[in-house]
Amino acid sequence: MMMGSVDAAAELREDFLRLLRSRRSDEVPLSVELAKPVKYPLYQEMPRPTFSEEMESCPKEEIENFKELLKEENLYLTTEAGEQGRLPMLILKMEKEGMEQRRPTIVFLHSTKKCKEWLRPLLEAYASRGYISVAIDSRYHGERASSLTTYKDALVKSWRDADTMPFIFDTVWDLIKLADYLSQRDDVDPSRIGITGESLGGMHAWFGAAIDNRYSVVVPIIGVQGFRWAIDNNKWQARVDSIKSVFVAAQTDLRKENIDEEVVEKVWDRIAPGLASNFDSPYTVPVIVPRPLLILNGAEDPRCPLGGLEIPLSRTRKEFEAASCAEKFKFIAQPGIEHQMTLQMIKEASDWFDKFLKA
Repeated sequence: MMMGSVDAAAELREDFLRLLRSRRSDEVPLSVELAKPVKYPLYQEMPRPTFSEEMESCPKEEIENFKELLKEENLYLTTEAGEQGRLPMLILKMEKEGMEQRRPTIVFLHSTKKCKEWLRPLLEAYASRGYISVAIDSRYHGERASSLTTYKDALVKSWRDADTMPFIFDTVWDLIKLADYLSQRDDVDPSRIGITGESLGGMHAWFGAAIDNRYSVVVPIIGVQGFRWAIDNNKWQARVDSIKSVFVAAQTDLRKENIDEEVVEKVWDRIAPGLASNFDSPYTVPVIVPRPLLILNGAEDPRCPLGGLEIPLSRTRKEFEAASCAEKFKFIAQPGIEHQMTLQMIKEASDWFDKFLKA
């Protein structure tokens, strides 16, 4: 990146870290404890999801006795004091002669209402190809939830108390601590840690990579969007509908007849300060340069409308060109696809990681 861009990126990261620390419980030393496999994962949706054709399609190596060679770790990483500071991790890797001692590693992030166990088909597919696969439960999901409404309740509480940031930002703090942990492992190559996710997980991957450059290859799937653009162009409805309870609470508290642009802006400013301003995609996507970045969206996705991506994509391309590595950036908007991760996206992500993380 050009010198001015480097300085701006460093300043943005400092500002973002300052925000994260402003709503943290006490910081504690990084520590890890053993956990047990989750027999009955909690999904905050009904009916409970059972199968993903898309994830099952992920390229995998056909290996005899793969299940016997697969090693599973269930761990808790302490990222801060308090109940939500206990980060559940699921790690899969192959134990096989001739494999690298330090391997490329990928962090996978689930979508809203799901959990790390939902990602197992992806974890196993990548592990079969020599990667260390890591999945976590985001804040108020999976093992960090206790009911079907835990995440919704946390969002409403954040609006009313402004003491936490359950939408995106608190999990980004966990991703910083996760990078600390992974970088210390004897089997992880700290220069080859990738990150990807779907929908909410795509947002986590985008912001996690923006704030922490230890994530060296980045693939957000149906997550990157323009929050400010959506407000200014009356395209916020689909995103709001995905977590509507907090906006209904704000509408009531603000004594408004309907959810409108004012309600939307006030909610974002309260639960994720800067999301629709200085930390929006026109500013946080370009700071990922020069690390390889593949953005995968649906061309008809109402939650991530293409109009909101024109400025961030233009700025990002210019930064990659200025860094003389334009080949490290790719944006694909799959025609006819709304808010859905597809077979094509799974294959594109797999190829991108193999190209830039295995080399």
